[in-house]
Amino acid sequence: MMPAVTDNALGWMLDQALQGVPHALDAILFSTDGLLIAHSAGLGRDDAEPLAAGLSASAALARQNSGTLADGPRGWRQSIDEYEGGYRLLMAAGPGAMLAATASTRVNLGELTYQLQKLVQRVGKELTSPPRQDTGSPS
Repeated sequence: MMPAVTDNALGWMLDQALQGVPHALDAILFSTDGLLIAHSAGLGRDDAEPLAAGLSASAALARQNSGTLADGPRGWRQSIDEYEGGYRLLMAAGPGAMLAATASTRVNLGELTYQLQKLVQRVGKELTSPPRQDTGSPS
């Protein structure tokens, strides 16, 4: 079971991954349905929660669009969005979990990608969000 975001128990792992990458700004870990699991120290929970929701929609679109590749669907792994002020890297982080990081335009994208992939490989089991059970009221 994933720790509650209120204690941000996995935030230290995100901080550690960003620490070795100059110009990396912040990171979040969230479920594929947009619920925040953890955030780096540089990003407050109030900003991280809507970001997680929006990025889960971006990841869903990327997964859907991967089926249009000329040689057939391959399964989406990661996306990099470029903005005027920087980049956002979005990647799968295990079954049901996503990882995103934001960086300035001066970042070495290869190094950031490497550090995040290393994080996912090192602690992949920790970065998993199991499917939620139906918690609605009985009919």
